[in-house]
Amino acid sequence: MDQKLLLKIKTKLEQEKKEIEARLKKFADKDKNLKDDWDTRFPSFNGKESGSASLEQAADEVEEYSNLLPVEHSLELKLKNINSALNKIKSKKYGICDKCQKKIEKERIKAYPEAQYCLKCK
Repeated sequence: MDQKLLLKIKTKLEQEKKEIEARLKKFADKDKNLKDDWDTRFPSFNGKESGSASLEQAADEVEEYSNLLPVEHSLELKLKNINSALNKIKSKKYGICDKCQKKIEKERIKAYPEAQYCLKCK
């Protein structure tokens, strides 16, 4: 693969990785035991409110937590694919289909730099 294109892709992947990690840090913590895993922070109820106001606030916080879980999963998956692509660049195996071991099309790589498969195998 053209070194100029490879450098451009690497830079793009590294920038995207930073952006995803910044988004995740707003509502999740990195799991110390599992690579590429993040855990959405469960709300901690402060108890300042009482009665129905407390229940309503708790319900709102749990709903927000539930809404963030699929966002976390989606961002984790994207981050995992980016890290995989960066590792392949480092080990000089980038741009090779994981299934058939043939080169991934240049246009596919440009459009989707973390692609693991060629168009035929996708």
